Amino acid sequence: MDSNSLYYSLELVAGSGSTLNVEQRTALQTSLVILKKNYKFHRVLFWGKILGLKEDYFIAQGRGEDELQDKKNLYSFNCMDWFLLPPATESMMEKVSKIKSRFIGDPSFVYEHIEIRRQGERDDATEEVVIKVNEESRLAVTVHQIDDEVSVVPRGAFVKSPHGLVQMNRSFGGLSHSEAGKLDNFLHFSEAKNLKKKSILEMGDLNPAIDFLDVLSDDIPKGSWSLQLECASKVCVLRSLLWLGLSFYHVPMTPQHGYMYIGDGIKNLDLPFML
Repeated sequence: MDSNSLYYSLELVAGSGSTLNVEQRTALQTSLVILKKNYKFHRVLFWGKILGLKEDYFIAQGRGEDELQDKKNLYSFNCMDWFLLPPATESMMEKVSKIKSRFIGDPSFVYEHIEIRRQGERDDATEEVVIKVNEESRLAVTVHQIDDEVSVVPRGAFVKSPHGLVQMNRSFGGLSHSEAGKLDNFLHFSEAKNLKKKSILEMGDLNPAIDFLDVLSDDIPKGSWSLQLECASKVCVLRSLLWLGLSFYHVPMTPQHGYMYIGDGIKNLDLPFML
């Protein structure tokens, strides 16, 4: 959620049961402005909080000219001092995928995993290899995965120029109340995967300037999103059941929207069996 409307936005997603205290909000209001200036970001968002056993990680996201590609993630323990997260790579993702435990809250903590590899053609020719990965890398991968799988924007909130630049749509006035009640009008704010699979007939109904992202209604398994109208139907709230703790809000007929994640950073792999 945008740092400029942090106080207002936090109240709209507080129904999920997670929020920030006054001290944390005040610290964020100051530090995110400094962060934007120091890193020369176009916009700074408060991304959320990942809960650890000893300490919690507060995450901020800075965006450049291209909102989809120019992203940098930072973490903090006190909402004042920020540290840049490394970009998530394929090798990092492969190592992190073996970790199933909770976050500790120490970026230098090293997770160890023993992997058995075959050395030759014989059945007994195996070797034990210890795979090591630190928690900072795990944090970078987790933030990347959550952004890739469950970040949400309303349809029309962002436009893609003929040159491929993705920017905020200044003329976006918000979805109507009837549109806000349909999952088809909300999109994943990440590189499109399902769009390429659509037929020419389906593509004919889409506007390439605003329909360049995947819709939430195509997600598998079906039912992985909870859509509710709250505050006397004045705000639409979407909650992910795949990454428990991800809450998105949109106030119909206004451009106000945003999302925040407050959770343990562990994917709910049991979801298909729970539906």
